[in-house]
Amino acid sequence: FRNPPGTSHIPASEEGCTIFVRLWQFSADDKTQIVRQLGEGDEANPREGATSATVLFDDGREKVCLEDWAAGEAVTVENVRGLEFLVLSGELLVGGEKLAAQGWGRLPAGMDLIGTAGQEGARIWIKDAPLLHPNVLQMPA
Repeated sequence: FRNPPGTSHIPASEEGCTIFVRLWQFSADDKTQIVRQLGEGDEANPREGATSATVLFDDGREKVCLEDWAAGEAVTVENVRGLEFLVLSGELLVGGEKLAAQGWGRLPAGMDLIGTAGQEGARIWIKDAPLLHPNVLQMPA
């Protein structure tokens, strides 16, 4: 789900689930709401070390992808604007730190993500966008 302020949604799961929520990250003029089901998105060419890549959202200002990284492979993600990443499954070694499922990180522009997938590979959610932009909506007081 991608839900800017002013949109609504009702997350639900018959079996229960864990959700990852990012609040107060949208520009004032960003009203694009997206809902993706498992397997949906636009297939993309995987980067070196990855076995698959799916673009979930790309409006030129923000690009969100889902990538599967091969077991034991070192992968580099160039970072011009800022990156956020979430390990959905498997393990990822970044800067000497091992991130398991639900491990999350942020890197400022200019600091590439250099990670090595664990023995069973890793599924990574990656958001390529400025970590802070001048017209971001402010959290209400």
